Amino acid sequence: MGLENGSTATVMLPSGLITSYKAPMWHGGSVELLHTSVSEGDEGEAVIQGGVSLALNCEDDDEVSWSPSNWTLRDISGNSKDSIKVELISTDTENMVETRHILTLQEDVLSSEIVVSNSKSSPLKWTGSIISHLTVSSPDATYALGLEGSNFLSIPPFLSDFGIVPPDFDQENGSYIGQLWNQMGLDRLFNGNAREEEMEGEEDDGYKQLDEQMSRIYTSAPRFFTVIDRGRRNSVHVGRDGFDELYMFSPGSKHEIYGEYSYICVGQSAMLKPIILGPGQVWRGSQHLHNPNL
Repeated sequence: MGLENGSTATVMLPSGLITSYKAPMWHGGSVELLHTSVSEGDEGEAVIQGGVSLALNCEDDDEVSWSPSNWTLRDISGNSKDSIKVELISTDTENMVETRHILTLQEDVLSSEIVVSNSKSSPLKWTGSIISHLTVSSPDATYALGLEGSNFLSIPPFLSDFGIVPPDFDQENGSYIGQLWNQMGLDRLFNGNAREEEMEGEEDDGYKQLDEQMSRIYTSAPRFFTVIDRGRRNSVHVGRDGFDELYMFSPGSKHEIYGEYSYICVGQSAMLKPIILGPGQVWRGSQHLHNPNL
């Protein structure tokens, strides 16, 4: 996907992973805003992680769960002058659940929208997140603006198939890392060594440096906040619609600058408070990555 002003985005099928979002900058060039990692799999295949991915799980009253993972191209619209929209779809006909992932590239915004439709005659519980890895020079040079006063819960990092977490992350505290962090992970967390009151807090810094290891869900964060990278001299405005929670993860600054773990992970989340869809209902939620650097 490419616009005349120089904004581009790259999407992989059938995984639906957004591997690149390059945005024009004030200095006349363009900068990659997403962080990806390429490694070799067990059978010699290329394994790509990072970028913008979906970690979704739908569950019905019978506790039958389904997670969309293979996406089919449904429609492309727009033009290179104004905006381009790409619609992907993943359908489970047996469980009568349809999920659409709508990507929109505008002059200074990349939006990811999720649309979940319940065609069943019974309610559906939906949990998950849009997880974005924003590339930075180093977490040491990166700051989050606008989260002061937001309540948060410290949690273990949760992974999709595309998540990146250092193998030694928080080893001293024995963090629990699951394939997809869900209610089982939450129960294990609360029933383990840490007590809930020790993990809760309120953000007291309006210009928060992200140099320390952290994994949190903010439960009362504003719909928009800003990530500033002083090393690369750029920033990203992150916004959400439909989601009540903000997930933020930092691998910390002990790693190599501009290396494999030079990123900040943000996620628009529905994990602590699942979305309940009644029969015939449709739910929408989206994330917006806005480039203010022109």
